[in-house]
Amino acid sequence: MIVESEGLLRLAAFLTVFAAVALWELAYPRRTPALPRGKRWPHNLGLLLVDIVVLRIGAPGVVVAVALAGEERGWGFLNVFELPEWAALLIGVLLLDLAIYFQHVMFHAVPTLWRLHRVHHSDVDFDLTTGVRFHPVEILISTTIKCAVVVAIGASPFAVLIFEVLLNATSIFNHANASLPSRFEKILRLVVVTPDMHRVHHSVSYDESSSNFGFSTPWWDRLFGTYRAKPRLGHDAMMLGVDAFRSAEDLRLHRLLIQPFLDTPGQYPINRRRPAEL
Repeated sequence: MIVESEGLLRLAAFLTVFAAVALWELAYPRRTPALPRGKRWPHNLGLLLVDIVVLRIGAPGVVVAVALAGEERGWGFLNVFELPEWAALLIGVLLLDLAIYFQHVMFHAVPTLWRLHRVHHSDVDFDLTTGVRFHPVEILISTTIKCAVVVAIGASPFAVLIFEVLLNATSIFNHANASLPSRFEKILRLVVVTPDMHRVHHSVSYDESSSNFGFSTPWWDRLFGTYRAKPRLGHDAMMLGVDAFRSAEDLRLHRLLIQPFLDTPGQYPINRRRPAEL
């Protein structure tokens, strides 16, 4: 039943959050966009459609299906212990979120993976469509990693479904070009990654983009020392994106699909340093 309804549940949650955040951006914009939406949205959303087609053809509902198989066969350490259902659910969701944090760090640290992930970072603006702008090969790799993590920890199908919905929703939310009251934002970022927190991660500056890797919860960044409260120049003046891809042509769908295969110098993998830092 969960596998059969997973797609519809995720779609309903996605459309609801997307519409709500789009209205929030219209009502309370945080920054003046560098480019109009008409120059970016068709290509960002076009890439999302490519991702959906690739996943539905190549791996439809595979993460939940793996969780179902693991539950039936007793895979993973959560199936070893007699835990209350609520505790197993909470631990499963938190460990999946921790895995995505480390996956995100890895996609910055490994140059080959960075070539894929920089498609997400090369958006010269930052809004809810940036939160769905990922190369399809990165999506497939991420899905494979999630399957392996689900097997290792023994996350239940329900925990996986909750996590997937939460991940999609928070990715849209924390990429919003929308403002929150300052006092409320400081409190909110204690429990969830806010747009002001995640925007720092999209800075063109190497040291700033190597921070705030969390998507849903901010605790991993604080725990592992990758938290940065704000950009050096402030949110209004900071430059977003990747320095090698700044033209309007680079934002087009076909260029996004071939971008990982373009040989550019790239200074962003976190295991590299700029010449001035050597």
